[in-house]
Amino acid sequence: MVKEIKTIQELLHNSFVSFSEQPALGFVDQKMFTYGELSLLIERQVFRFAKLGIKPGDKVAIVGTSSPNWVIAYFSILCHGAIAVPVLPDFTAEEIENVLIHSESRMVFVSSKLYKRITQAVRQNMDAMILLDNMGEIPNDTSNDDLSKVEEYRGDGRMDACLNEVKPDDLASIIYTSGTTGSSKGVMLSHLNLATNIRQCASIEPLGVGEVFLSILPLSHSLENTVGLLLPIAFGARIFYLEKPPTASVLVPALRKVQPTYFLSVPMVIEKIYKLQIKAKFVRSPVLRRFYRIPVIRKTLHRIAGKQLLKTFGGRLKFFGIGGAKLDASTERFLSEAKFPYAIGYGLTETAPFLAGDGVKLTRFQSTGRPVHSVEMKIHDPDPITGEGEVWVRGENIMKGYYKEPELTRQVLSEDGWFRTGDLGIMNSERYLYIKGRLKNVIVGSSGENIYPEEIESVINRFSHVLESVVVEREGKLIALVYFNMDEIEKQFHHLKAEAKRQAETKALELVKDLRGFVNQRVNKFSQIQIVVSQLQPFEKTATKKIKRYLYK
Repeated sequence: MVKEIKTIQELLHNSFVSFSEQPALGFVDQKMFTYGELSLLIERQVFRFAKLGIKPGDKVAIVGTSSPNWVIAYFSILCHGAIAVPVLPDFTAEEIENVLIHSESRMVFVSSKLYKRITQAVRQNMDAMILLDNMGEIPNDTSNDDLSKVEEYRGDGRMDACLNEVKPDDLASIIYTSGTTGSSKGVMLSHLNLATNIRQCASIEPLGVGEVFLSILPLSHSLENTVGLLLPIAFGARIFYLEKPPTASVLVPALRKVQPTYFLSVPMVIEKIYKLQIKAKFVRSPVLRRFYRIPVIRKTLHRIAGKQLLKTFGGRLKFFGIGGAKLDASTERFLSEAKFPYAIGYGLTETAPFLAGDGVKLTRFQSTGRPVHSVEMKIHDPDPITGEGEVWVRGENIMKGYYKEPELTRQVLSEDGWFRTGDLGIMNSERYLYIKGRLKNVIVGSSGENIYPEEIESVINRFSHVLESVVVEREGKLIALVYFNMDEIEKQFHHLKAEAKRQAETKALELVKDLRGFVNQRVNKFSQIQIVVSQLQPFEKTATKKIKRYLYK
């Protein structure tokens, strides 16, 4: 059935009929909604839209963290034929105001935790505001952000959820990106874009009824929205959500209870687990550090650590999907040697988002996999020596354009349908794609050579105690901004008590000196760094934990 769907309406109808008695979604430790119950809750919201005067084609925003009610709001918007405007929960009040006004949203679903970010200008502009916590209607004159008297919505009617017929080319959502460049653009995705991408995902990893997902990424991001929500719903899977942010103290018990079979992540999550918990143990003492450098011993240690990591994830994990940014090479080496069931995907919000990837058994080291079914992919104007060039793609999952931005749309979409991704990559004879970096991040050296900061950063991040880094050019010099794991360094001097912090700072200065030599021995002469600067705070990041590079240039 999934092979035939062309709208999200069709997808939901098929799932509600086929999996009516199956558990669908819920919070960890709470009762789950079945697919049948989910259908009823969506019908009630659709009936409500009609009463509120919301018509097909109107924009309805969602401002909140991931939850079952977020899903109900989203599906009811699409079933009604309206256009969803999911807003990233880390957006500021000013960014949210810009999105809601630019998108011309007539209505907003908002959580109590984020309600304060809805400015007075936006509140006065809304036909209706709905509290995600209980689906109650918020009066426009609510003062002092007091939501205690907003009554729970229990529904006042039942009707077929999909009365307004949706066509494949109709807009389903406008997703405003939170990019590393600082500019937010409204990506217009049609029902066909999303339905096509679900089929493409399924061609790589077909799911069985009852598979278990634990969601930790924002539903307002295209990766989680398509691969972590629409795909499992299409196959009758179960999705669990967390009521609190996924810190270790929240996530580990949830993993133990839920025992997911599928898990989606951004690189930073697994990189932190490896660097702070696994690698840190293997390099704690000089003796262990020496043994860890011996490949055969390292592989054995990684295999043991991998078995323990699987237990931490509940013991049933068979697919750990990583997307959103490039995975650090040392972390991937661990995953590979540990025989952890990971797979890497590549895509952009503009492509709904999936473009390339493979199943667990077909994953290649540092590759994002092969183009998915029915996506045309080529390396445009490749370098005759290196084969590097911009990745161009074409297919039915490519966005309709940027909302109200025809000139920006023309810059990335050719007349014959090719989308210019802005990523530089190479593709081997087996069509495995390797991303080198973003075109806009490339630094042109004094002799005209291309320098890829992401590749230098991958070397820096392998250095002892480095958590993350950014390479920039200033006055013709390559400068590495580096954030060290000071907590781990201080542990080495804990026996000195009062002296520990000062000794750790001295050690960090020594690391700064050693880091430059470490990196410059491992990169070509054009990519050698001249200055290393220690960052005192973690880098600011987007919703998918990519560093906002524009803040540091």
